[in-house]
Amino acid sequence: MFYHDRELQYKVRVDKPNPVFARMLQQAIGGIEGEIRVCLQYLFQGWGARGPVKYRNMLLETGTEEIAHIEMLATAVALNLEGAPMSVQDEFAKDKVVGAVLGGMDPRHVLSSGLAAMAVDANGVPFNGSWVVGSGNLAADMHANVMAEATGRVLATRLWEATDDPGMKDMLAFLIARDTMHQNQWMAVLEEIGGLGAHPIPNSFPQSEENQNFNYSFVSTYIGNDTTEGGRWTSGPSIDGKGEFRVEKAAPLGGIPVLAPPDPRGHAQTEQMTTMGAMTGTLSDKVKGKMSGSGTGGHGPLGGRDAE
Repeated sequence: MFYHDRELQYKVRVDKPNPVFARMLQQAIGGIEGEIRVCLQYLFQGWGARGPVKYRNMLLETGTEEIAHIEMLATAVALNLEGAPMSVQDEFAKDKVVGAVLGGMDPRHVLSSGLAAMAVDANGVPFNGSWVVGSGNLAADMHANVMAEATGRVLATRLWEATDDPGMKDMLAFLIARDTMHQNQWMAVLEEIGGLGAHPIPNSFPQSEENQNFNYSFVSTYIGNDTTEGGRWTSGPSIDGKGEFRVEKAAPLGGIPVLAPPDPRGHAQTEQMTTMGAMTGTLSDKVKGKMSGSGTGGHGPLGGRDAE
């Protein structure tokens, strides 16, 4: 159950409305790095959480906070669109500067939303639910959450750099700060449930069942003769403390795959329906026929007609 407060979580002020910046802010709403993504990610993880209830509660609280961030950004988009030109032709004719601004504006902010935010990214592409990660594995989801907050914070800092509006910088500074907390929050959960020692994920699968020849090998696909450049991942104890890193030169170990001929019901071309063995046999029969003088067309081995 959700409750709503009419006041924003943090003040949103626009001193110099900018329709182009409104379009840029859309990335922080409906983009892959945006607030809709983390909001739904945390809520779906929480709704499906099994195990200690405190993790479910935390996820739902933070997912709900992210709704407030969507509200703030949607308000910022609307405020940046106030005073935006509604008539493209007139504004281009009157003022080249305004025309240039309008050239970077999303026309759907006029056509579809009436100068308001939408659930789309900066290019007008609708939010995609496939970005939402909720695996049912707490450790895997926390790593996904750290990544989501990290890329979201990168986006927010770039937006902060892209504006000279004091009000927008202030709002973004708040959102950047919240991303700092959330990154630390998810990492705190990882530490609490075992940290690096809880790897590999899932730790519920017996490692004795995985291929021991490959579980801590860095496979070098570099084709040159010189040795691949070393790093922390090429030698020494593994990060989870359960193996030793080593380097293996990539080598084909699986043989050449041979597929069955197409299923006739799939209606491939007739020429595809013949198996490689049948094709080889047909070619062999033709060669034998030529050599024995019994091939198609009645020609002998020297090309003359067979005696009748």
